[in-house]
Amino acid sequence: MSLNTIVNHPPQTLMPPRSTGRDPPVALCDLFKIGIGPSSSHTVGPMKAAGLFLQHLEQHWDQVHRLVATVYGSLAWTGKGHATDKALMLGLAGERADTIDPDLVEQKLLAMLANCKLTLPDGRSIQFDPKSDIVFDTVQSFPRHPNAMTFETFDAAGRSVLRELWFSIGGGFVEQDQAAHPTSCRPTVPYPYDNAETLLALGRSSGLSIAAMVLANETVERSETETLNAVDRIAAAMHVCIDRGLSREGPLPGGLKIKRRAKGLYEKAEAARRSSNRAGLDAMNYVSAFAIAVNEENACGGRVVTAPTNGAAGVVPAVLRYYRDFCTPYERQGMANYFLAATAIGGIIKRNASISGAEMGCQGEVGSAAAMAAAGLAAALGGSNGQIENAAEIALEHHLGMTCDPIGGLVQIPCIERNAFGAIKAINAASMALHGDGTHRVSLDQAIETLRQTGTDMQSKYRETSRGGLAVNVPEC
Repeated sequence: MSLNTIVNHPPQTLMPPRSTGRDPPVALCDLFKIGIGPSSSHTVGPMKAAGLFLQHLEQHWDQVHRLVATVYGSLAWTGKGHATDKALMLGLAGERADTIDPDLVEQKLLAMLANCKLTLPDGRSIQFDPKSDIVFDTVQSFPRHPNAMTFETFDAAGRSVLRELWFSIGGGFVEQDQAAHPTSCRPTVPYPYDNAETLLALGRSSGLSIAAMVLANETVERSETETLNAVDRIAAAMHVCIDRGLSREGPLPGGLKIKRRAKGLYEKAEAARRSSNRAGLDAMNYVSAFAIAVNEENACGGRVVTAPTNGAAGVVPAVLRYYRDFCTPYERQGMANYFLAATAIGGIIKRNASISGAEMGCQGEVGSAAAMAAAGLAAALGGSNGQIENAAEIALEHHLGMTCDPIGGLVQIPCIERNAFGAIKAINAASMALHGDGTHRVSLDQAIETLRQTGTDMQSKYRETSRGGLAVNVPEC
């Protein structure tokens, strides 16, 4: 798909302000969103923002004659490789990332391109040519976040009807410009925490596990049964994604001509298992295949779960499958503890640093995912709160400094393999923590603050702009 691009100097952005701690912890279903690939920040977020803009436009339907969407910063630099243009088209057409059939996406996009029309929710159609009405602006940037976009509608005389500024802040989370549209407050929770130190202190005073405290917070807005059912749906979506990825072959989309490898890796792991007693090595071979299967599905625009992002979507599912297939006993409660503990860790990282590759580099995506998976596995295997926090810290510490430099702007190299390494690191981190007593020299909060500082210091060309690193040193074809 050919859309207009303005080429200039890479954007320079500032880090957002630190959390004030006034908001409740990030909820499980906010952190784990079922959507489509290849990117939570560049695909799921823009699609969601476009849909919300349409809702705000409802009272102006009769005035709308033209609609223009403009993306800036990282969305502009890597948007085509990350399918941002396609996501905007789908979102403006009323599609949602959690309900759209990935197999019908191309059909819908081709129809929009052929007709150059957009059907508004009131049933009226307006002219909409993605080649001119979706603009990639690599010049302007916004201090709030590198992933910015505007939506603007015009009447028949060319006058602006409504214009909104949105930010896709990672993991499928979006925020409207705060000055224009302040957010509402969520309900108070029984165990409020904004860092790991507070979470551990709450555990000591209450005598509850991290998973139990997160579950209590979740039940403020839904019943415990509904929360556990949500966990089941998330886990099921992850397993389906792995199974689909393990069954597919052929090239990934884009110009890199990368072939799917997960099916072959899995078959080799099966052969090795049948001919060898080296069960530990066999397990790691499987884990790599699981993670790569998910991220190959993501690269193809398949159904994935943000965990906490799409680019890092393979780590948590791969470790979950490791727990199911290689750890005994595997129990539903253990699975629930896995996701609840992972939610706590992911939420703390998002609150105090960022899970966005455009802000933190890949340390904020795969690093966060590894920390979440390590904590989740430690919780599932009965670890103490201290051991769970230790597992998350070990996993995050050994991803610090990792850049986000996707070749060709595609979520393929080095993204897919990094998920396999992140999953293996997470398992190792959980094992190390469970062999200790939970005491350690570097705290998770210190590692998260280091993540934030490192992301702030990292040049923008290493933060999901494809302007540095492997993206410029490896030819695309």
